[in-house]
Amino acid sequence: MKGKILIVDDNAQLRELLKAVLSDDYLVAEADSGAALEKAFSQEAPDVVLLDLKLPDANGLDLLPQIKKNWTDTEVVVLTGEAATFEAAVEATKRGAYHFINKPFDTQVLLVTLGRAIENKQQKEENHSLRRAISTMSGSSAPVFQSPQMQTVVRTIERIAPSDVTILITGESGTGKEVIADLIHALSPRSKNRIVKVNCAALPRELIESELFGSVKGAFTGANTDRDGLFRQAEGGTLFLDEISEMPIDTQSKLLRVLQDQKVRPVGGKSDYQTNCRIIAATNRKPEDAIKDGKLREDLFYRISAISVYLPPLRERRDDIMPLANSFLKRFSAQANRTLRSFTLQAADRLTSFEWPGNIRQLQNEIQRAVLLCEGPDVDSSDLSVSDIKIIPSEGHDTSFTLLEGVERNAIIQMLRETGGNKLETAKKLGIGRQTLYNKIKAYGIEA
Repeated sequence: MKGKILIVDDNAQLRELLKAVLSDDYLVAEADSGAALEKAFSQEAPDVVLLDLKLPDANGLDLLPQIKKNWTDTEVVVLTGEAATFEAAVEATKRGAYHFINKPFDTQVLLVTLGRAIENKQQKEENHSLRRAISTMSGSSAPVFQSPQMQTVVRTIERIAPSDVTILITGESGTGKEVIADLIHALSPRSKNRIVKVNCAALPRELIESELFGSVKGAFTGANTDRDGLFRQAEGGTLFLDEISEMPIDTQSKLLRVLQDQKVRPVGGKSDYQTNCRIIAATNRKPEDAIKDGKLREDLFYRISAISVYLPPLRERRDDIMPLANSFLKRFSAQANRTLRSFTLQAADRLTSFEWPGNIRQLQNEIQRAVLLCEGPDVDSSDLSVSDIKIIPSEGHDTSFTLLEGVERNAIIQMLRETGGNKLETAKKLGIGRQTLYNKIKAYGIEA
């Protein structure tokens, strides 16, 4: 689609010249005065206004605020026949001008400036869409994106959200996959309808198909009435299938047919119904590993991963830690009816240096705990439970480890941190005996 340019200049010959130069690439409209510009405010906003500073009935500088008020995202490139002073350029910028060009101007310079102005306008519109989407999300799920890695994710989401393409979100547990699904839905044309979510790992194997596809009365023991499935509940909206690699393989086969045919047959039913919902899937497993382990059908993977979005763990995007922590502090302080101001430097240092094996979910729980236990006006390092695990090199203790031992030691330390130092729980999660864990803690000089 061509960009739209409005030329506001009283020089008819210049307007004709500009139209001749721009018409191949842009839709060009004209206004020869301030009064004509005001009439144009009732029409669709152009991408760029080329504005002469000297009009017969107005000063272009005075018109700039009106343009920005009526057409918020429209960029204004100021044209002037007089030698532009630095003060005039600064004043035009203050009042909202994107750029300032003297007459006579180089045509190539003008074309480059217009191209950049339109790119800038499009970026602002995307930012507005993102802010509107985030504002519709609840305080418990509104995302914080400060790190370069997550800014890249956001740019991808902004491009793919308006389509109906199926999306697979991958990343470790606790990285925010559900929040990203919410954001994709909020930025899509389907946002006026529901997003329905299901954790495939939490559904009993014998009930997952009736949950997804629905069932008819008498289809199985306990099916006393017809039941709408999640596909029907998500009609016109989005269906989020979390932990899809935990779905039984035979159900994955039926899901694949639904995605291919866009038709659903309820359990025990004799006829299909057409479905119209967007699918977003997520898994905390690496897809290639899930396929190799027989947990995810390869053909289903290719069907749901038309676009893949990877969420890096929190330890790889440390720029997000303190913005997230401050967001959680504000929310949990309000919930607890407390007035905590911020984090001390020592607390912030501990938060940003911790590895966060449980990612954002663990950080959220840590801040909620700190809010409840903190006695001062700020959260201090003593209010935090993280980083209580340390290496105590005892006298004569061998602190040199092989690569494999180092990996094992770090895994034990991270699991102790995640369980708050609970050795029994740590042993269970690591899949080793309690005595084995004690022996390794002693051997590696770990102290909780």
